[in-house]
Amino acid sequence: MTYCVGVLVEDGLVMVADTRTNAGLDDISTYRKLHHFNVPGERVMMLASAGNLSITQSVLSLLQEGVPGEEGEPAQRLVEAPTMFQAAQLIGRAIRRVRSIEQKGFEAASIRFSISLLFGGQIGTEPMRLFLIYSAGNFIECSTDAPFLQIGEHKYGKPILDRAVKFQTDLYDALKVSLVSMDSTMRSNLGVGLPIDIALARRGALVLEVNHRIEAGEGYFHDLRERWSAALRAAHRAIPRPPYGPAPT
Repeated sequence: MTYCVGVLVEDGLVMVADTRTNAGLDDISTYRKLHHFNVPGERVMMLASAGNLSITQSVLSLLQEGVPGEEGEPAQRLVEAPTMFQAAQLIGRAIRRVRSIEQKGFEAASIRFSISLLFGGQIGTEPMRLFLIYSAGNFIECSTDAPFLQIGEHKYGKPILDRAVKFQTDLYDALKVSLVSMDSTMRSNLGVGLPIDIALARRGALVLEVNHRIEAGEGYFHDLRERWSAALRAAHRAIPRPPYGPAPT
């Protein structure tokens, strides 16, 4: 299983992704799901993935080597896309290209063609943007009204994002809330786990400000998990008893 979240606030972009993959209860591995396509000073782009690992790796390879053009146009790499919108379109084309090659084999083996991607960043002086790209190659864009997108096991981590993240949220507070969201998911779903990859880019900087992997036992994340659990217990105790049923004796 997988959980990835992207948060786009006024000051910049945060992406957080777990690394656990499994093909059964006794076949669990670690694979990077958060990838970077950067040219410092020109563009900073992050791509997080969920779904079938073989499909994801094929799409990533096409984006690195070049997606074949349409109607005789030359192949294009993701780092050559002139705008973020056209980069998102290119990723969609890469997904459809892999589908056209692999679909019959997947159907013969009764395997679902499954991939979803979070793609965000900034090219030149254009606005920083964040997209969710589906397995059909179509996509939606993050808005200031709902400044985050998720893929994978999103239901456990969504409530904290709904309550705590606004477009005006501080960039590092957005990172902190994203990590709390990841912790909530890890506690409820054993298919999501450490290590956790994080990336942060400030709007207009065109370079990653943070590119870090949180390993098991890392002090800050352990402290965050303990403090969040303690805060929830304290909040529960502070809320008055429901006024239903007989009064307590």
